[in-house]
Amino acid sequence: MSRCVTEPRRGRAAHSVAFAMNPLTALVVIAALVAVATLIGVLGRVRSGRVRHASGKRLTAELLGLDAPLGASATIVQFSTVYCGPCRVAERILTPLASEPRGVRYADVDLGRRPQLAGRLGIVQTPTILLLDAAGRIASRIVGVPRAADVAARIEELTEEDHVVA
Repeated sequence: MSRCVTEPRRGRAAHSVAFAMNPLTALVVIAALVAVATLIGVLGRVRSGRVRHASGKRLTAELLGLDAPLGASATIVQFSTVYCGPCRVAERILTPLASEPRGVRYADVDLGRRPQLAGRLGIVQTPTILLLDAAGRIASRIVGVPRAADVAARIEELTEEDHVVA
């Protein structure tokens, strides 16, 4: 039950209003807030790092600001920033995957140096990883630190598609 308390101020007729809350109600409100925050955290964690199929834009090495061409079969493009801790973890996961299958290249694009790409490609969080097919089209998008097995499976699909088409 709430009650309203008014206190007179010196020299003015203004009033301040304070509400007293039942301790049980306060406990329920706090528990509900903790539950909602936990649910949001769990959902974010579950969605982070998942490989999502995407059909998209064709990217070029020039557009990405890369010195070397895209991979012959597939390209792993990681968008990161200098101060992004999870980006270093993602890099350690992705680099070996690029060296295993033939024709797959890994490229890291620093959004601190190329901020216009973030807006152009809809990147709002780092790390964001795009998997490109042999033609440079966006085939998959990963936000957060990926699972190595999921990325390896998707790269395998992309390299098989390249061999079937060729």
